[in-house]
Amino acid sequence: MSNQIDRDIAMMRRAIRLSMRGFPAPNPHVGCVIATGDTIVGEGYHHYAGAPHAEVEALTAAGSNATGATAYVTQEPCNHQGRTPPCTEALLAAKIARVVVACLDPNPIAAGGIEKLRSAGVEVSVGLLDAEAAEANDQFLTAMRFKRPRVVLKAAMSLDGRIALPSGESKWLTSPLARKQAHRLRAECGAVLVGRRTVEADDPSLTARIPGVVNQPIRVILDPGAKLHGHWKVFDDSAPTIHVVNGTFGLLAGPEGFNLDELCEALFKKGVLGLMVEGGAATISRFIKARLFDRVELFVAPKLLGNGPSWVDGLGLERLADAPELSLISLKKLKGDVQISLRHERGN
Repeated sequence: MSNQIDRDIAMMRRAIRLSMRGFPAPNPHVGCVIATGDTIVGEGYHHYAGAPHAEVEALTAAGSNATGATAYVTQEPCNHQGRTPPCTEALLAAKIARVVVACLDPNPIAAGGIEKLRSAGVEVSVGLLDAEAAEANDQFLTAMRFKRPRVVLKAAMSLDGRIALPSGESKWLTSPLARKQAHRLRAECGAVLVGRRTVEADDPSLTARIPGVVNQPIRVILDPGAKLHGHWKVFDDSAPTIHVVNGTFGLLAGPEGFNLDELCEALFKKGVLGLMVEGGAATISRFIKARLFDRVELFVAPKLLGNGPSWVDGLGLERLADAPELSLISLKKLKGDVQISLRHERGN
C-alpha cells in the first residue's frame, strides 16, 4: 500500500467487517486483525459470550508472527477478568508492538486497556474509523449510553400493515427467508419480549433457530396478572425465560401494566443489553408511546389482507407533529418480502 494511513484504514475496515459476525450478546461486537506491514498474520472476532475475545482468537491464529506486529481492534481491549482473561495481558504476552483502536470501551468495568498498553511501552492510537466501528457495535454502545437495553421493535405484516386475518390466522405471512432473518435479529439482540396475549394466541418458542447460535436469547414475558403457566413453549428448557409478574425485580403493575422505563432499567441491571419487542400490537404500542425504542425492523410480505389486526395500535395521537419520526437505515429484498430497518430519531 502507498502509505501507513492507507494500510491502517484497510486493516481497520477488515476488522470492522469481522466484528459484524457472530452472536456475542450481551457482549460487544469486536473484530481484530493482526498484521505485519501489508500482510495479515491473524484475525478474529467474538463469536459468542463465553468464547475467546477477538484479540485472543487473532493472536492464536498469528502465533509467533504476532511479535512486533500491529493489532487493529474495533473496541478498546478489555482490561478485566470476566469469563475470559484480560485481552491487554494477551497482547502484551504476544509482544505486539502497536495497537490501533477504533472506539473506546464505555463500560467502566472493562475500560483502561489503552492506559495499560501504553504504560507497558506499546504504541497505541485511538479513533480510526470510530463512526463505522460504532455503527457495527450500536447495540452495546446504545445500552451503555442510556443504561438500558437497546430496544428494537419487530413486526411481520402485509402491505396494508396487517399482522393476521380477522380470524387470527397468521402462519406464515412472510417467507422462510424473512423468518430466518428475524431469528438472526433475536440472536443479535440477546433477549426477546412479548406480552401475555401473544403467548396465548401464537404459543411461540421465541428461540433463534439458525446455525451459529450458542446462547439462545432470553425470553421476557410480560404477564402482570400471572395468568400464564408452564405448558406454554416459552417456559420450556430451550432458552432462559424471565416471567415478569407483579413483584418481579420489585416491579408493580399499574392499570396499563408495568412501567417500561423501570422494566428496562431492571433488565439492564440483569445484563440484558439488547431487547427485541415482538408483540403484540398493544405491547409494541406501549413502547412507542413511551418513546422507548431505538430501531424498528419491519418484514413486509407482498400480500393484501384488507382487515385484521395492525402491527401497531392506539397511539392516541392528536397532532401529526406528535408522531414519532424514524429515519431509514436500509431496505433489503428477501426474495418476495422486504425488510425495512429504521432508526428512531431522538428529537421526537
